[in-house]
Amino acid sequence: MDSTEKQAMIHDIILQISLFLLLIFTFLYLFGVPQKLLDKFRYRTTPASKAKRHFVKGAHLLSQARSSKNLSGSSSGSSSGSSSDSNSGLVQEALEEADKSIALNPKDAAPYLLKSLALELQGFRTSALETIDMALSPLAVKSLDDEERGDALLKRAELKNALKVDSVVDDLTQVVKLSPKNLKGWVLLGKWYEEKKIEDEAIKAYKKALELEPELSIAQEALNRLGSS
Repeated sequence: MDSTEKQAMIHDIILQISLFLLLIFTFLYLFGVPQKLLDKFRYRTTPASKAKRHFVKGAHLLSQARSSKNLSGSSSGSSSGSSSDSNSGLVQEALEEADKSIALNPKDAAPYLLKSLALELQGFRTSALETIDMALSPLAVKSLDDEERGDALLKRAELKNALKVDSVVDDLTQVVKLSPKNLKGWVLLGKWYEEKKIEDEAIKAYKKALELEPELSIAQEALNRLGSS
């Protein structure tokens, strides 16, 4: 077989393969397979993107509510009532956006944290604690990196402390383990140990805080109280 015949054979093979592929794609197109795959992809991605939009909107509303609360706290007179109503409305809207985000993507911890902050702002600390528990549950906690998880645990510890829940120290210990540079975590851990009369551990925690912030007066004053320098 000379080179001309070989080239003709190769050309025929390529042509046959091309026709075969064309027939397959035509078959798939007629039965709507590409559209079904596209719809499946959209089904997977749309809820997550919508959940993110609800979360961002809710976070913005909560930020507005906090700013409004701070401003109303420094004002007085007849306008304070309307400011309070406006603030409550913003917090409620933030809650609704958080719930929408959770419904669309229950495996994301962020909207649970948003909802917890909103509930706390409304004064519902027990509900806020229950919600942040969801953010730290096996269902959602994987969406947080170590630093974010540490921040969430710190917030939960603050809520537990306000509600006199005994497991505060467990959360604070995890906070400083996950995020060793979390200054607030070390300070709160020192305070907890000091209140429980566990002075050696309190001193260690306050000293860690001072390593991070040498001019931190609250830690230095605590060490002075405990007879350490």
